[in-house]
Parts: sequence; C-alpha cells; structure tokens
Amino acid sequence: MTPVKAPDQVRAKADAICVAAVDAAREAAVEEAGAAQVGEHLSYRVEGERLLTHYFASTHPGYVGWCWAVTITRASRAKTVTVNEVVMLPGDEAIVAPEWVPWSDRVQPGDLRPGDLYPTPADDPRLMPGFADTGAPDEVLQVVEELGLGRARVLSPIGRDDAAERWYGGELGPESPIAQAAPYKCVSCGYWIRLADSLGRVFGACSNEMAPGEGRVVAADYGCGAHSDVVVDSVDNPSTEHAFDTTGYDDLDPVSESAVELLAGSASAEDVEEGAEVVGEAAEPESGSVELAAAEAGVESVKA
Repeated sequence: MTPVKAPDQVRAKADAICVAAVDAAREAAVEEAGAAQVGEHLSYRVEGERLLTHYFASTHPGYVGWCWAVTITRASRAKTVTVNEVVMLPGDEAIVAPEWVPWSDRVQPGDLRPGDLYPTPADDPRLMPGFADTGAPDEVLQVVEELGLGRARVLSPIGRDDAAERWYGGELGPESPIAQAAPYKCVSCGYWIRLADSLGRVFGACSNEMAPGEGRVVAADYGCGAHSDVVVDSVDNPSTEHAFDTTGYDDLDPVSESAVELLAGSASAEDVEEGAEVVGEAAEPESGSVELAAAEAGVESVKA
C-alpha cells in the first residue's frame, strides 16, 4: 500500500531517531484502535525537520485499503520521540465516499417528481423583475393580470438566449437526424403553432399527435415525416356494385303462367287441375339435382 506522497515543498532530511521509532508509533496506533486492527508497518514519510509519519496497515474488515498514520517528532538533542497524532487515512486502493456535490448541482433535468419543489435562486441570471410596484389599486392590478402581465419575474435576455440555444441545438432542432431526412420544414406545416414574443420568429409548438415533437417546442426549420403536406395517392378499389354471390345459386326449371296463378290463388277451377299437373311436372326433380337428393333423403322441397 502506498500512502499519499509528501508535499514537494518538504525537503527535510529524515531524522534517524524518528525513523527507528516504529515500535513507539505502533504502540500509539494500538492504543487508539486496538491490537486486532493494526497490521504491518508499511512505510514512513518525512513531514519536516525531526517530524515524521509512520504508516501501518488497517486490518479492520470495513476499512480495506486504509492505513493508520502515526505522526511523531522529537525535540532538538532529545533521544526520545513524542506522538503528535494518530489518524486513519485512505490508501490508493481504499473505498471512499465520492466527492461531495451540492444538491443544487446534483439535480438534473427530468429529476423532479410529483410533489417535488425546485427553488429558484434569487439572483438567477435567467430572470429579471417583471414590473415595479407602484401601489396601483386592485382594479388596475386585476386588469393587468387579465392581460397576462404582472408577473413578478420574467425571462431576461440571458434566459431567452439560453433557451433558444438549447432548443435550437436539441433533438427538435434543424440539426437532428430526423430533420435532416424530412422533405418539409415545420414553418410550412399546418400543425405548427407559432410562439408569441420574439421567440416566435424561430420556434413554435407542434400539434400533430403522430409527430415526434407533438406538444413540444420545435424550431421553424425542424421537420419530420408527419408534415401536413405529405399526401399519399390512394389506389381505387374495384366496385362491388354488380357482384353476385354464386355459392348458393341454383338453376330452377321455368314454371308456367298457370302455375304462377295457381300459387297466387287467382286461377279458376279448370286451371287448378291443369296447373296441378304443371306444378307436378315442374316439381319432379331431375336426376342429380338438389331437389332429387332432398327427396331421396326424405326432405320435402318447397319451390316458390
């Protein structure tokens, strides 16, 4: 294990008595942590004139890669050393906590969830005062609010430029792959709604639910395949007006006019007898017909 290197500005020569005081340094580490947690002697580092730090391995299972650092010194012409401090320090292979990052720097776009609050700094350069309080009556303030004015803070030029650069260079800007492949631009699309204010010269909102930018701010020269001018020629389907279903169609023998009158109930008595013969002849099934098959199966066939 290699402890942290000594600062470059320390050029003092190692004191022989301090270097040899390994046992005294170990006793100080054992007194601090216990004999079970102090391992072998690793190295030493010169801190200054007659000032030196001894390093011992830490055997604690929760501090793998750490070491005990015992700093000792001695007075001029003294033969014994004095312990200054005993601390545990991480080595090159030690597991340490990551560097502390303030919460305001850790929060990223998309991290906010329902119920979360993200306070705006009072000196946020992206905002500026929206109005000056002149003590106007409530009636005037109500009219101002109805006109969309009266916000305590509004976008500053810095905030407006920052948003424009972020939107224009993002996935809904003209440099995105889908915009490069699109045949038309959003500025000519019927679904594109221009923004108000000065940003409306470059940006708008998409209202096409089939487009990737639906409900989001898109650049005027962005484009996608869901442009309103994209039209596909439809193929005319053949008309089914004169189509017939022949799967259930049967050829029937013609019936005489007398038989038709008989069935309708308007024939005379002489015609009834004649018509009965005609019906009988017409009802006689031919060989191989559907009626013949029904007659052989004992099913009565009725023909109108």
